[in-house]
Amino acid sequence: MSTLPSRRHLLQATGLGALGLAALPLAGCAVDGARAEEPEDELSFLISNLDGGWVPSKSAISSYEANVWQQLTDKLVHTDAEGAVTPWLATSWEQNPESTEFVLHLREGVTFSDGTPVDATAVLANLEAWAVGRPDEGLPAVGLFPGGTYEGAEALDDLTVRVTFTAPTLSFLPTLGYHGCQLMAPSSLAGSLEEQSDLAFQIGSGPFVLESWAAGDHVRLVRREDYDWAPEALGASGPARLAAITFTVLPDDTLRASAARAGQTDISYNVNPQVLDAFTEAGFHIEVPRYLGFVHGYSLRTDVAPFDDVRVRRAITRGIDRAEILRTVFTDAWEPATSWLQAGVPETTDLSELFDHDPDLAAQLLDEAGWTSRTADGIRTRDGVELSFTIFPTPYLTGSVPEAELISQQLGRLGIRVHTQKLDIPSYTERVTNDPAQGLVEVTRSFVDVGTVAEVITDQGEDWFAVGSTDADLVRLRDEVAGAASRKERAGLVEELSRHVLEQAYFIPLEQNVQRIYVQSPQLRGERFNAVAIPTYHAATKEKP
Repeated sequence: MSTLPSRRHLLQATGLGALGLAALPLAGCAVDGARAEEPEDELSFLISNLDGGWVPSKSAISSYEANVWQQLTDKLVHTDAEGAVTPWLATSWEQNPESTEFVLHLREGVTFSDGTPVDATAVLANLEAWAVGRPDEGLPAVGLFPGGTYEGAEALDDLTVRVTFTAPTLSFLPTLGYHGCQLMAPSSLAGSLEEQSDLAFQIGSGPFVLESWAAGDHVRLVRREDYDWAPEALGASGPARLAAITFTVLPDDTLRASAARAGQTDISYNVNPQVLDAFTEAGFHIEVPRYLGFVHGYSLRTDVAPFDDVRVRRAITRGIDRAEILRTVFTDAWEPATSWLQAGVPETTDLSELFDHDPDLAAQLLDEAGWTSRTADGIRTRDGVELSFTIFPTPYLTGSVPEAELISQQLGRLGIRVHTQKLDIPSYTERVTNDPAQGLVEVTRSFVDVGTVAEVITDQGEDWFAVGSTDADLVRLRDEVAGAASRKERAGLVEELSRHVLEQAYFIPLEQNVQRIYVQSPQLRGERFNAVAIPTYHAATKEKP
């Protein structure tokens, strides 16, 4: 049974009626003075929601559910924050010179928590789920797995798997450490959509196992006592040091911050960035890891007005004052975007001159596009139609709402009416993620190898920009990046691809993405973050206050 205070207890203890950021200044407060009675070897984790469900190919890459999945599952390799690949359940591997064939050697003696082996048969089932899925049953493939070139896999013996691709696929090995590529028991993968939606149906091989869960309330994990196959990169062996982890859902950002302030939780996830300095001054440990992937920004669908005109797309990106956003919404831990890819991606180059703030150029572009008439309140019109669109701030990023509101003000100065509307995760999925009529979609997406970018930009993948195969340069660069035979060759192609995407204003960069904010008790030690900024608590401990 969880020892974390209930949500009702937290509301009472933090004083809901008087709560607000005025409850923080934190400097000088006693971090541990009000901690609830809790064993020193249990971890309490407050999170705003776990609404993404438990179908692995859907929620494993979620900023929320991934915190749970990371404790329940293992991967074939470990990919660190710099993209370096080291062994995990695959202890070694070989690849041919063309990077079209890979042989994986599996660790002996590893089992899922139901006792079934993590062997070649299990790995084959997982590869099929990642690369192909069962989309007709509502079970999609993993979006950033290199499924476009995946040909198949075979078991050479119980602990050896050969994987083949139709073209060079440099991204394969690093992507095995992607959070979408978590190993699940074949029995879980074989389940229906309804069965896979139940977390209790999901069997992993990780250092923790599920004890209980309730939708919209909590997930409680307990230590797996026979676990003994953590990667060396995580710095510990044997079972986890912690006996249990309880994730408790508390939707209100301010309440999560106040619970941390009162010492009622070990971790509060994704609080308002503006309160982080006060937490730091009070002695809390703040983690704002940056993952490998895309910067925070907007992808634009070119088949939806007004984004069907490149001049309007360019005007929008030039009309956004990113320096003002960083000053107003975020803190010094956030940095400006220099491309559409995070600065930590090895192939990223500084292309910020293609989207620097230039309101005069933005106004000129809108004039050239014919948006020259004005309403009484200054909004541009053409043929009687207002220049307007709606931003639905992503629920996956703290700070997205005030950022969208500030961008609305900035573009309003140019005569563009920008509406903002906040949605919860189910509504956001329905009205934005799954609606091709929504022309602007906020991007907070990680990857572990740049070669997988090809999987999202045209109709061979997710077709972010709704260009299909009509942009010949984009199609060529997609294929050349995905099929590059060497990393040196690929680096030049990635720069060319990035330049093309930004020149066409298919993507509007905002800032380096810090999607995950962890306010941690000073007593917590030993957490480790991977390439996509998700923590594992296998080696974590809690010191006595």
